Amino acid sequence: MVRISNNVLGIINIIAFILSIPIFVTGVWLSRQGNTECARSLEKVFVAFGVFLMIISIAGIVGACFRVSWILCLYLFLMFVLIILVLCSTIFVLAVTHKGAGKALSGRGYKEYRLGDYSHWLQNRVNNYEKWRRIKTCLQYSKVCMPTIGNHDASNAPAHLFYSKRLSAIQSGCCKPPDWCNFTYVSPTYWNKPTEAELPYTTTDCALWQNDPNVLCLDCESCKAGILDNLKSTWKKAAIVNTVFLKCLTVVYAIGCCAFRNTRKDDSWKRPPSGFVVQ
Repeated sequence: MVRISNNVLGIINIIAFILSIPIFVTGVWLSRQGNTECARSLEKVFVAFGVFLMIISIAGIVGACFRVSWILCLYLFLMFVLIILVLCSTIFVLAVTHKGAGKALSGRGYKEYRLGDYSHWLQNRVNNYEKWRRIKTCLQYSKVCMPTIGNHDASNAPAHLFYSKRLSAIQSGCCKPPDWCNFTYVSPTYWNKPTEAELPYTTTDCALWQNDPNVLCLDCESCKAGILDNLKSTWKKAAIVNTVFLKCLTVVYAIGCCAFRNTRKDDSWKRPPSGFVVQ
């Protein structure tokens, strides 16, 4: 008699295998089309996850549908490793994203961000020269600092309109000088610096700002803080998804255990009893 748990496990892994195909294809496509650091980093993630999902789903399909106990055992081991990885990554994300937030400013639609407000682990990530070089390349390629209001060009927006605009953490930190530098607004990406004597001595960001569209404040600590705030928000959402995913994995793992137990029972029925000789 065909066991229900085997059928359910087989269906779940068939769906997982189908999903792994577009994930893997996306990674291959990025490897051929991507000519930036952003595309190359995404390519590795998609390819690795697609291949792992293919392997684990194939093991689940073969073990459940063809009732091969040793393959089901391998499948359960891989599932257990995946559950541990997801659990550890979720705990880690919550641990490193508990600090840091933007500071609201009076009369401004955006917030200001300071690097020292975030966890030391995150700060070390953006303070690494090679890692920051790759991030900066992504920012330049994405044209995140292109001035727009809604869907319209805002390169000549008046000051009051710019100050009321809701900027993202990255735009606030990387595309304009920090408010405490007391620069004079000309356009969203062009600001007049005060004299050297008037610049605040507490931060180097004011001196690093350049009106060159390819430079702006991309080397500023405020830019790194904006990146971390955006990363923090993304990772917190990922932690929520991981929690749901972990519950689903636990259910599938329980179904897999039932299927493995059923397969072992069927194998024991197929084997002749000890001392019995088949003629």
